[in-house]
Amino acid sequence: MSIILEEALAAGNKDNNERKVVFYHLQQPAQKAALEALLKQHPHICVYDAFTAQLAELIKLRNPTQRLTDQQIQEHIREYLGSTPAAQLGVWVYYPWSYRLVHILDEAEFIELRTSRNQQKITTAERNKLAGKKIGVIGLSVGQSVALALAMERLCGELRIADFDTLDLSNMNRIRTGVHNVGTRKTVLVAREIAEIDPFIVVRCYDEGITDDNIDGFLTENGKLDILVEECDGLDVKILARLKARAQGIPVLMDTSDRGMVDVERFDVHPDLPILHGRVPATLTPAEVRSMEGPARMALVDSIVNFSALSPKMQLSLQEIGKTITTWPQLASAVMLGGAAIAHVCREISLGSDIHSGRYYVDLEQIFKTSK
Repeated sequence: MSIILEEALAAGNKDNNERKVVFYHLQQPAQKAALEALLKQHPHICVYDAFTAQLAELIKLRNPTQRLTDQQIQEHIREYLGSTPAAQLGVWVYYPWSYRLVHILDEAEFIELRTSRNQQKITTAERNKLAGKKIGVIGLSVGQSVALALAMERLCGELRIADFDTLDLSNMNRIRTGVHNVGTRKTVLVAREIAEIDPFIVVRCYDEGITDDNIDGFLTENGKLDILVEECDGLDVKILARLKARAQGIPVLMDTSDRGMVDVERFDVHPDLPILHGRVPATLTPAEVRSMEGPARMALVDSIVNFSALSPKMQLSLQEIGKTITTWPQLASAVMLGGAAIAHVCREISLGSDIHSGRYYVDLEQIFKTSK
């Protein structure tokens, strides 16, 4: 390996956990000077400035009854800018992991324009209500699709994401990312992608996953979660998260990526609801789950997901674990469907819809039945 390549690899790995953007408002002298210093220090930063194109789109959005000509749009832009150079308006956002500097509309106008194609399926009043919601996602395989759907529709103003794992190549059958990210924390990948979609959404990362020590902070620090989405593999964490969420009156959602099954537990409406619909003993503790081995653990999994209700191919797959495969399979189509279904339920619960606790199926194999 050449010295040049070794140095390049070292530089690439240096900021492998970077996931926070930096905002620069150039009308503030200190921030303008800081950005100039950054560009001088890193001359290889790529600059993207489509600010006036965003302005043009914003102007058309705000004048829906008019078919503005290009000349009229330019007149509106000049009126908007006044005597201020375009570079000093809006905000410059720096993405340190990719060395990109992007000029965008500032927060209120950015949100107005980015969510404009949601109207009226999500009204302005509903969008503003959703902006105050806090949603937590535990587990970022299925959880990545959930988090991205939440961010793209802007169904919350804050996301808390938890996963202790890093990306393996085998994860990429269902996690949308590039091969250059193998070995990167899943929390970092999700936080980066959300920041590149909408840098104004607050993302709080729990890189160690969920533990006895941090679960309370995850649920309540900086304000209680409005919804918890639990998508982790750890059986003890599934129990722990529900016991803690129930105590706080936080509803819990789960997708299993098989038959489009979505679990809804409305602890916000029914604080005495048995966890997992009473499918596990009421006295079961996370510590007891951790001590379970072999048949006892499989019996618990069966209690939670109900093996007999799984799709035929999933039932066959479970019989092959430890023989021809190492873990249960998950398909990208199922994971994306789960992300969409969970996002839908999050939106409806947040807006006050009366979605009851229970187990729901969006079973594509049943909807699109085929003869073989």
